[in-house]
Order: sequence, then structure tokens, then C-alpha cells
Amino acid sequence: MFTGIIEEIGIIKRVSIAGKSGSLEITATKVLHGSKIGDSIAVNGVCLTVTQMSENSFSADVMAETLRRTSLASLSAGSPVNLERAISADGRFGGHIVSGHIDGTGRIIKLQKEENAVWVHVSAGREILALIVEKGSIAIDGISLTVASVNETEFCVSIIPHTAKETTLLSKKVGDTVNLENDIIGKYVQKLLGARGSADSESHNQKLLDWLSEK
Repeated sequence: MFTGIIEEIGIIKRVSIAGKSGSLEITATKVLHGSKIGDSIAVNGVCLTVTQMSENSFSADVMAETLRRTSLASLSAGSPVNLERAISADGRFGGHIVSGHIDGTGRIIKLQKEENAVWVHVSAGREILALIVEKGSIAIDGISLTVASVNETEFCVSIIPHTAKETTLLSKKVGDTVNLENDIIGKYVQKLLGARGSADSESHNQKLLDWLSEK
């Protein structure tokens, strides 16, 4: 379990993909402290298991399902990535509940500066947008962010200078793909209400949106 508060930006040292799966080696410093083989580290929001460690890097296997559902397949040596260790029982819960299980990807469609902040507009599929509510939480590449607005085709977040400095989000360009994880509470509510998050459950999703907006 993670909080979406990025601890450091790591650098991809090696990508080894054979067929539909493979492994990554990532250069890091802070997230290596206290970590051991078998621990979980979120890489751009994707929960990965540490399989090897050195003084300045760690490796993790990536299965085919992960490559299909995330943007990890687009990484190459030198790519910066957001890193976060799994939260400890006595740690601060500064963001929101992030599982590290990506729901899908979105695409940056607009970057707009406003004084000290930058508005980031992201387009996404209907099944993801159905679980996004204004002032709710969303994880973009593992970063816990508050949704400023959402409509049928996109949502928007505002990036403050600290977030810009400590994460990779504003190094992205229009057209780039990002990993998205919906708020887990919304997903459980959707399941309990019987919505399936697909095109033929539009009425269920609208009821869910209306219910969440009232909370």
C-alpha cells in the first residue's frame, strides 16, 4: 500500500523485455534505505517487487499484464520515474490510499501555466472517468493529486511548484501517456452498486457519480 507522496525520482538504468514480459533496473538512493528483496516499490505508480539490489539500484520483474495496462513498456534507459516505498505502519499518511494497481492509462492533452501552478489536462477512457469526482483523489504516475474538474472526456489537476520539483509530471509533454489509478474507495462503491464500469453500464456510472458528488 502506498500514499502517492513521491519520495524521489529514479532513473531507468536497464530495460530487458523478452516477448511480453521482462525486468527493469532502476538507479535510486532514498527508496533503497531499509528496503530488501521481496519488498514493494511503486515505479510511476506501478507496484513492483524488488528482486535484486545493489548499493545504488534495484531490479524488478514486469509481467505481461503490467506492460499491457501501464506505460512501463515505453520506458528506456535514462527515463526518469517516480518512486515510493510501501508505507510503513508508523508512517505519515500524507496523500490517499494508493494500491499500485493501475486501472489504465491517460494522455496529457494540455499544459497551462497559471501564476505559480500548472494545469494538467488528461484524457482517459469512460470507465476511468466514471470514478473521478471533482475534489476527489487520483494517482497520476503514482502521484496523489486532487481533481480540479472532470467531464465526459477529460479531467484536470493543478500542479504546485513543490510537486513539479519532486516528481516527473511536468517533464511530460502533450501527447505523453501516464498511468492512472482511481481512488480505491470509489471502486468498492461501484462494485457494491453493481456497476461494471463499461459502456453498457452508463446509467449505473451516472448514479455513482451523483452519489459521490453529494458526499
